[in-house]
Amino acid sequence: MRPRQDPNPIEGTTMAALPGPAAVHTHPDHVQVADGYTATLIVTGYPAEVGPAWLEPLLSWPGRLDVVLYVDPLSAPAAAARLRRQRARLESHRLDDAGRGRVSDPLTDAAADDAAELAERVARGESTLFRVGLYLCVTAASPTELRDAVTHVRATAASVLLDTQPATWRHLQGWQSGLPLATDRLHTRRVMDTDALAAAFPLAGADLPAPLPGRPGPAGGILYGLNRASHGVVWWDRWSQDNANGVVLARSGSGKSYFVKLDILRELSDGVHVAVIDPENEYLRLADAVGGATIVLGTGGVRLNPLDIPAGDRRDQARTRRALFLHTLVAVLLGEQPPPAERAALDRAVLTAYDTAGITTDPDTWQRPAPLLRDVTAALTDQDGPAGQMLAARLTPWTHGSFRELFDGPTSTVPAGQLVCWSTRALADELRAAGMLLALDAIWREIDNPAADPPRRLVVVDEAWTLMRDGDGARFLARLAKQARKRRAGLLVCSQDVLDVLGSDLGQIVIANAATQVLLRQAPQAIDLITDAFALSTGEARALLTARRGEALLLSGTHRVGFQIVAAPAEHRLCTGELDLDD
Repeated sequence: MRPRQDPNPIEGTTMAALPGPAAVHTHPDHVQVADGYTATLIVTGYPAEVGPAWLEPLLSWPGRLDVVLYVDPLSAPAAAARLRRQRARLESHRLDDAGRGRVSDPLTDAAADDAAELAERVARGESTLFRVGLYLCVTAASPTELRDAVTHVRATAASVLLDTQPATWRHLQGWQSGLPLATDRLHTRRVMDTDALAAAFPLAGADLPAPLPGRPGPAGGILYGLNRASHGVVWWDRWSQDNANGVVLARSGSGKSYFVKLDILRELSDGVHVAVIDPENEYLRLADAVGGATIVLGTGGVRLNPLDIPAGDRRDQARTRRALFLHTLVAVLLGEQPPPAERAALDRAVLTAYDTAGITTDPDTWQRPAPLLRDVTAALTDQDGPAGQMLAARLTPWTHGSFRELFDGPTSTVPAGQLVCWSTRALADELRAAGMLLALDAIWREIDNPAADPPRRLVVVDEAWTLMRDGDGARFLARLAKQARKRRAGLLVCSQDVLDVLGSDLGQIVIANAATQVLLRQAPQAIDLITDAFALSTGEARALLTARRGEALLLSGTHRVGFQIVAAPAEHRLCTGELDLDD
């Protein structure tokens, strides 16, 4: 007869036995649990004074380290009796030294004074004593890695003046003490008061703050990477900050464009509309892969008329805004603000050109074809006085000369799509800043359209130093940074020329209005300016000087976290231009 088998072998088994390992092998310096090796360190010595979050270096240690803290309160009578014995022992030492004619021990004197002060606080109910046990459980994949990890953890503990001792022949009890069973098998305790114990709690860490208990987690956001200190996930939502603006600063070759492309891909997946100013054709293949629109300024047939009034805009000042923008464009073309007489002549010429085209202050006339830049110069030439004729002559290269292609006709391309990439690489250097300004103006006209429930929009300006070198272009960018938040938009400024961005007052305005700031590796020549502008600590500045490709520092208010950029294989190939989305 075969023995009867239990149909449910788990029934009757205690819960403590179910999740346990099949076997635990004990050794003098560690225990082997399944495929892992664990060693326990007992904290036996503490510094005389500690600051807030003094356990943070251990909590942020880059590896598998469990920091175990056992706390048992002492009753008031037991605490008072313990303090009386401690004070009596210290005072007897002091009296013995005095009776033998010895010089008093300063350590004994300090300990006696501290004990007396603590006794007074306990007697007044201002503090409570606790019996505290602090253990560090280190886990690694092999005995060799475990020994190296234990050495590193002991050095980290020593850096905050903590003395540690291995639990030799007691590592099994140490491993059991580290389990979430609230059972201390080592029983190595130290008496602490309320202040010291409160400072030991992990109130600060390398990770971004999590939602408070009972609060819902963030509904949006994208993955930035992995925390370099804790290996946690850095998940960031620029749209839940004070504003959606951002800035990315890095030296060449540090991974800036890769990070920005990854940011664009993930924002697109979140339903955000993105427009990119691309001076080096780095984003064209990405736009083609995801079905976006590309506009290559400087090629034949691509024109932008700066005097166009946005379609559907019925606001009273629409024509006046276009006239003011033309003042900004002319200043960028000439490289300086014209003299007051020429500016006055330009203003009269713009109004004359609009009136000649039949466009008045009546919104019903704004659908008519807008005048061109050459019409404005013709109106300048017809004016009496030398100012208009001088300005018309200065604008000749852009109306009838070598640079007229971009303005010589009505707007030929109307951008549309969730991702629009404006390339300015084909433009001559003399037109590069003007082309970026025209592209930004076209983007802004779409953002500023008073439509109901507009989508979230992100404007990415790569190599922003091209505009920052020009005062009027920088002013336009600063206005965009200030006004984008009110229109459900954000401005992301990227540059590898840190000195041009931070070396001007307008660049500082753009930085100050960016709630999300990402810094990658920096050059030694710029690190002092970066440190002052972003209030970096010495450690943060050193980390930026030695950061490898793809390592970055995220700053936002009081939040500071270093992270390693991570991407899925398909994302990586899209960002490097090796794969189309259909592949």
